[in-house]
Amino acid sequence: MYNKLIRIEVMRTLGKNVNEYIDSYLTPAEKIWQPTDFLPDPSSDSFHHDVEELQTYAQEMGYDLFVTLIGDCITEEALPSYESWIMGIDGVNQEERSGWSQWVRNWTAEENRHGDLLNKYLYLCGRVNMREVEITTHYLIQDGLDIGTTMDPYRNFVYTSFQETATNISHRRVGSLAKQSGNTKLSRMCGVIAADEARHAKAYKHFVTKIFELDPSEMMLAFEDMMRKKIVMPAHLMRESGQKAGELWGHFSDAAQRAMVYTGQDYINILSELLEDWKIEHITGLNESAEKAQEYLMKLPGRLQRVTDRISTPDQEYQFKWIKS
Repeated sequence: MYNKLIRIEVMRTLGKNVNEYIDSYLTPAEKIWQPTDFLPDPSSDSFHHDVEELQTYAQEMGYDLFVTLIGDCITEEALPSYESWIMGIDGVNQEERSGWSQWVRNWTAEENRHGDLLNKYLYLCGRVNMREVEITTHYLIQDGLDIGTTMDPYRNFVYTSFQETATNISHRRVGSLAKQSGNTKLSRMCGVIAADEARHAKAYKHFVTKIFELDPSEMMLAFEDMMRKKIVMPAHLMRESGQKAGELWGHFSDAAQRAMVYTGQDYINILSELLEDWKIEHITGLNESAEKAQEYLMKLPGRLQRVTDRISTPDQEYQFKWIKS
């Protein structure tokens, strides 16, 4: 069990620089893009034409790619669960208007725009059963999540570093594939969301870097623990109407794999990137347990690669209720 008091003290030390983190990694509300910057304007003479164009391109998207886009939207829409979870970690006092709670609120405000933009796009595109999408989102928030971090800030920052990088990849790939088919407007939407996620990932990775400077052995053990458990996606309890929590996740992840939006190889690549960014191989001053954790982490990408190379992705079989037949 981790030492909670030490964690809180480390968080208090880092929290003194929250304003600096906000200035470096987040963007003021009046300067950052907003969803209406990318959506058809109902007051414009070109509104109906713009919607027709949006719908035409949506109809032409491949099934798995379109499923992945919808799932990404639902994942973003479950933001209330993510904020409430982070607000509860040790060292964050949500009753304060400064410090880490200030970071969480500012981060949440930026993330909130992602679901707003994609939800409105899907509503306008005419290809989606929005009620079924809304039911999945409702369930995802209702069912909550367990990402294996407990209330430990070290584990939570490992998770967010990994997850923000993963969402950057997913949104960026959807945008790139959309652009290849001429769907430049959706490509721009996914691109700006991906850019946000990249900034957020950079922030959380920076937090971990600072913790390694202050508490290297415990940070190393936390990193090892998260990777032994395996990083689960925040929407791992995803389900459709009539299903049990988590029943849909395998079908969605298979679709993302087939579409080459987010794959098992990406998981390995993200891990390798974190090992490099945090200079795991070169960290010194560790206790014996942390040295063993360090050795495990450095060997892990190779082990995962051997497993991933043997896995095949199932062919499409499942028909999602999200998509109109």
